[in-house]
Amino acid sequence: MPVNLTRNAISMMNSGDVNSKPLVQVVDIKLIGNSQERYRFLLSDSESTQHAMLATQLNEQVRTGRVKKGSIIQLIDYICSTVQNRRIIVVLNMETIIPEYEIIGNPKLLTGSEPEANKSMPNNNLFEPSTRSTDNRYSAPAPANKAQSFRPTIQPAYQPPPNYKIQGPIMKNEAPARIIPIAALNPYQGRWAIKARVTAKGDLRRYNNARGDGKVFSFDLLDSDGGEIRVTCFNAVVDRFYNVIEVGKVYLISKGSLKPAQKNFNHLKNEWEIFLESNSTVELCPDEDGSIPRQQFSFRPITEIESAENNSILDVIGIVISVNPSVPILRKNGMETQRRILNLKDASGKSVELTLWGDFCNKEGQKLQEMVDSGLFPVLAVKAGKVNDFNGKSIGTISSTQLFIDPDCPEAQGLRAWFESGGRNTASISISKEIMPGGSKNEIRKTLTQIKDEGLGRSDKPDWVTAKATVVFIKTDNFCYTACPLMIGDRQCNKKVTQSGNKRWLCDRCNQEFEECDYRYLLQVQIQDHTGLTWVTAFQEAGEEILGCSAKEMYLLKYELQDDTRFGEIIRSRLFHQYLFRLKIKEELYGDEQRVKITVVKVDEVNYSAESRYLLDMVTKKLPNRKQF
Repeated sequence: MPVNLTRNAISMMNSGDVNSKPLVQVVDIKLIGNSQERYRFLLSDSESTQHAMLATQLNEQVRTGRVKKGSIIQLIDYICSTVQNRRIIVVLNMETIIPEYEIIGNPKLLTGSEPEANKSMPNNNLFEPSTRSTDNRYSAPAPANKAQSFRPTIQPAYQPPPNYKIQGPIMKNEAPARIIPIAALNPYQGRWAIKARVTAKGDLRRYNNARGDGKVFSFDLLDSDGGEIRVTCFNAVVDRFYNVIEVGKVYLISKGSLKPAQKNFNHLKNEWEIFLESNSTVELCPDEDGSIPRQQFSFRPITEIESAENNSILDVIGIVISVNPSVPILRKNGMETQRRILNLKDASGKSVELTLWGDFCNKEGQKLQEMVDSGLFPVLAVKAGKVNDFNGKSIGTISSTQLFIDPDCPEAQGLRAWFESGGRNTASISISKEIMPGGSKNEIRKTLTQIKDEGLGRSDKPDWVTAKATVVFIKTDNFCYTACPLMIGDRQCNKKVTQSGNKRWLCDRCNQEFEECDYRYLLQVQIQDHTGLTWVTAFQEAGEEILGCSAKEMYLLKYELQDDTRFGEIIRSRLFHQYLFRLKIKEELYGDEQRVKITVVKVDEVNYSAESRYLLDMVTKKLPNRKQF
C-alpha cells in the first residue's frame, strides 16, 4: 500500500511550523554522544531531508526497535532550532505509524539545514563568491543513479548583496515561545517556555573563588505533568529574581540555558537544570492553576531506609513519637548551630531517628515538641531528607529539606487512621543506632563459641550477629577518652583531643582549640554465655546502656572527685546483667598481627516474654512433627 508523506513537511518545520503533526520517514539513525546516549535521525518528506535529534525520553523506542531505518512516524511535539550554525529538528514526542518501509522517493538534504562550511554558494551567497573550486567534493558530477546531487565546479559571476536595511534580521521568529512540559526540556531547543509552581526556594548564598566574590540562589519547579527541575541564578540575575520568587506561586519562565544537573547538590529527577541569564523572563501567573500540585512526594517506608545508600536523598512520612530538646553544637568552622533529634514510626513496624539542624530546630522542631508534650502525635512528611549510616540508618535535614506537619495528602490520612486504630500501641524496631543490615527479620543468633568456631569476621565484609550473654567483667583503666565536640557536616568529629599548655583542648584533625571537650566510652567488657566467654568493645551509646550513666559522669567520679567507692559501686552493680548484644565482627590488623575485633553496636535488655517465644519457636523447628506451642 503506497504511503503519502506530508508534502513540504521539512520546509514547513524550518519555517517555524510546530502544529501540523507531519508524517515523515526515518531514512537514517545514528547513535551519538559519549557520556550520554542520544540518537540523531535523518528525516524525509520524500523530497527533502533534515537532521533531527531525539529527546532522551524517547530513546527506548529506538533501543526496542519500535523505530528503525525506514520507519514511518508522525511527529507530535517538535521544534526546529539553530545549533552550531545548522538547523536541526528536535523531536519531543512521536508515534510510529509503520515500523518498517522502503525508502520513499529520492529526497535531498534541504538547502540551509547543513553546516555553513558545506552550504552551496551560487546566487544566494550574500557576501562573497566561493574560492574552493579545487575541492574534491565538487570536482565530479554525481552518477545518474545516485540520489545525492553534487554542486557544479564552475562558479557564477559575483553579484552584490541585496540591501536589507528595512527588512531587519532574516527569519527572526517574533512569536511567543510555546509552553512545553518540563520533561521535554533539552539543550537543543532554541526557544521554550515552561509554566510551573515553585515548591522550594534556597537561601541566598555568597561565595569567593579565583574569579572573585559572587552570590547565588536556586529554586525548584513542578509542573502539571509532574516534571521537576531546579533553577539557579548568579550575581546580577539574583538581584532581578530573588525577591520575585515565592514558594507556592506559579510562574511562566523562558529564555534560560540548560546545563547538566550537578547530582552532588541536586536531588531532583531531572538530568538538566536551568540557569537564568540577563535576558531571561520570569512572569507571575496571577490566576491560580489547580492543575499544578503544590508539592510532589515519593515516600519510602521506613523499613526500606535500612537498605538505602548512605547520603542518598529521599522522602519519608511517619508519626512523631518523641522529640528531644534542641542542643547547641559547635561546627568545625567554629560557628554554633542547633541540633534536635526526633523519632518517626510508620506502619512498616520500624522507627527512625530524624536529626533537625539549624533553623529547623526552632521552627518546626519547637512546634513538634509542644505537640508531643501535649499528648498529640502529629504526622510529619519530610521532603528531601539525607540518609546517614553512622550508628545505623537515620535521616538528617539539609538546606533543601522541607518539613510538613499534618499534611493534607492520602499517605498522611492513611497513617493517621492506622495510628488511631491501634498503631499507637504497636511496638516498632528502630533502624537507627546501628542495627545489623537486614534488621530483625534476618537477625542471626549465635553463641559465643560459634563466633570462634565458625570463623566469623574473617571475610572481606564484617559479620553481624546477635548473642544473648551476661556481663562478667568491665575494665576500669582507660574506660573512656576525651573527644572533639566540633561538627563536621552533620556528624560530630569525636577524634581524641589533648590538653595544650593553656589548658584548652586541641583537636589535630580540626586544628582548633576549645574550652570543653566531650567524654566518650571505650569500654572493654568480658561477656559470657552457656558456651564460653569473649572480650568485646563498647563505644558511646552501647557503653551508656551497659553502665547506665554517661562517660562524663564516670570520668568526674574517678579522676576529679576521686570517689573510688561510688565509682566501684556503679561498676559492680552492672555485673551479671544479661543482655541481647548486637555484635559487629571484623578482622583487623594490629601491628603485624591479624586479630578478630568484636564491637557492640547495640545493647538491649532481655525481653523475657519475647525471648520465651523465640526459644519455643526454636524447639518447634527442631520437632517438626509435633504440634506448635
